[in-house]
Amino acid sequence: MVISIVVGTRPEVIKQSPIIRELGARRIDFFILHTGQHYSYELDEIFFKELKLPMPRYNLKVGSGSHARQTARMLEGIGGILAKERPSATLVEGDTNSVLAGALAATKLNCKVGHVEAGLRSWDPEMPEEINRKLADHCSDYLFAPTKGAKRNLINEGISEEKIWVTGNTVVDAIHQNITIATKRRTLEELGLEEKNYFLVTLHRVKSVDSKERFKSILKGLEGISNRFPYPVVYPIHPRAMQRIKDFQLEAKGVRLTSPVGYLDFLNLEKNARLILTDSGGVQEEACVLKVPCITLRDSTERPETLEVHSNLLAGYKPSKIVDCATEMLEKRSWENPFGDGKAGKRIVSVLERI
Repeated sequence: MVISIVVGTRPEVIKQSPIIRELGARRIDFFILHTGQHYSYELDEIFFKELKLPMPRYNLKVGSGSHARQTARMLEGIGGILAKERPSATLVEGDTNSVLAGALAATKLNCKVGHVEAGLRSWDPEMPEEINRKLADHCSDYLFAPTKGAKRNLINEGISEEKIWVTGNTVVDAIHQNITIATKRRTLEELGLEEKNYFLVTLHRVKSVDSKERFKSILKGLEGISNRFPYPVVYPIHPRAMQRIKDFQLEAKGVRLTSPVGYLDFLNLEKNARLILTDSGGVQEEACVLKVPCITLRDSTERPETLEVHSNLLAGYKPSKIVDCATEMLEKRSWENPFGDGKAGKRIVSVLERI
């Protein structure tokens, strides 16, 4: 048996890492195929080194481009490699263009597909990620749902229950495996920050930063937070988002823009933040597991469990609502983790062993 693991972005590498480690521990043959969707060193290669993972056997180096161009290049590259390697199954994780391309390429070659984090739904058809995750689910043979709610979504869409396993979320595994070493790093010292005395921002999704008015409004909300509270607002900014600030001639008043950081440094920043503001689904999960209050700068979320346990609030993009949500969430401190016990990777590999 040989498993191909398709990744393309930082969250995919992180969330596939527990599965990769478990495959290695059980001596199951596998290889990693990287699409190169994230194409800077800080957002890519550093994660493999920090997480002590084997480097990808293949890297397509697709880089940026329109959704159509990027996905087409991935389909062609992944298809050629899978045709050559003939794996027993291909594993994808999440909702990126890499996930869609990996699932489609494998399906067209009659290669079994496993989708990690299946069944998530934001119910927002304007999000490219929503389309990607739905299509990936409907051409997958093994659907690894992180929660019972995700399983219900799949069943409601007509997917057979026999193809679905509720495993928990591998984000919990990754945090458990890395938090000790992450908190020993000198991240805060190097950035001049103190524990629980700063707000952390992540903002990168197409819907957030490709609209000048929306991005401007969110930045205005962050400025309002900076004026309201005596804590620095720190934003390790994605290169694409930085380019949009330049393109749109926007200002990030009251916000401290820094270069992107590696996974361990970012995990350390999350753990020690007083509040996290994000448009990332994975960061919503990580904040919940780490017991750090979170505000989601979107109108919807595919992680409703965070809303149900009150670890997270939807703030949208209006400045006044962002400030109000920050005020409310600063009082939140205790909730149950709804994403599992940190053994999702083991459960997923146990299913794959049956192939």
